[in-house]
Amino acid sequence: MTAALAIQDYALLEDADCTARIVAAKEKLGDRVVILGHHYQRDEVFRHADFTGDSLKLAREAARSGAEYIVFCGVHFMAEVADILSRPEQVSILPDLAAGCSMADMADLARVEKCWQELGQVLEVETEVTPITYINSAADLKAFCGRHGGIVCTSSNAAWILEWAFTQRRKVLFFPDQHLGRNTGYRMGIPLEEMVVWRPGKPLGGLTEEQIRKARIILWEGFCSVHQMFRPEHIDRFKEKYPDARVISHPECCFEVCQKSDVIGSTEAILKTVRASEPGTRWLVGTELNMVNRLRQEMKPRGVDVHFMSPTVCMCSTMFRTDPQHLAWVLENLVEGNVVNRIQVPEEDARYAKQALDRMLALG
Repeated sequence: MTAALAIQDYALLEDADCTARIVAAKEKLGDRVVILGHHYQRDEVFRHADFTGDSLKLAREAARSGAEYIVFCGVHFMAEVADILSRPEQVSILPDLAAGCSMADMADLARVEKCWQELGQVLEVETEVTPITYINSAADLKAFCGRHGGIVCTSSNAAWILEWAFTQRRKVLFFPDQHLGRNTGYRMGIPLEEMVVWRPGKPLGGLTEEQIRKARIILWEGFCSVHQMFRPEHIDRFKEKYPDARVISHPECCFEVCQKSDVIGSTEAILKTVRASEPGTRWLVGTELNMVNRLRQEMKPRGVDVHFMSPTVCMCSTMFRTDPQHLAWVLENLVEGNVVNRIQVPEEDARYAKQALDRMLALG
């Protein structure tokens, strides 16, 4: 083992140089390393991934692999999930520690615990409320759900998870993304008036005791900064130009956008749906730009037109922090026997977080 290579020595490297060094390092490391690339990752990094997909799929692929090192080209909570689900001898690495998630940051353990305590002034929370955290959240919030009989959900299984939760207790506290909770609940037949928004920092989340008692879903006031930019008027203008076009949106989009969409689905569902469409089909897609651009290029030769919903550039800025320079730095350090930017969830948090994840996985 030598002294760790410094990231500063990589900052000014050209992407082409990094690409050559990444390929060479991967060849030297062989099966000891697996690189995971989230759908929203930039192309310069995405092309080096051994597995691509959404965060849960990637974490599970890594855990099933024989790799010693898991390099997650995504954001912080994704690398945490990989660490929780992987074997003890596997090491989870995030190329750039600054790659976080603004949505995940909108709910932290201190504020969620305070919310739980305040709800306890109105309800018997441990018997009346099931906490559900979206997978886009910190490990300690997953652990909070594990401790309190709660569960984790993804954008693809949120309806199943809500159905399960209502068999356990009559109310749900859903965080951090209000839009996924609202869109899913509404499609399950829950009226909007039975879903209220908890605003952290305000007494009782800005709600009355009566509102809390009547609510079936208490939504945390959080959102994805990327999907928040899509607006219903974007759909209206597109439909004026292309009346026969179909609209597909991620459930992190606001309620009004999802109501105007023909299909609502996770990243994997969006890809599957568009890829299955007939030649001549035109799609307006409401999710992150890198993924939409790749899908557009893939479908163009097949006669399917794919359009990005927002008229302005709308990519995940924190996901964009993972660049070829950081990936080359991480891999060349591994070649030298150095682990940099390891993500390791504290043992107790990992145990309870895994309980919440296992509850989800047991539902299929």
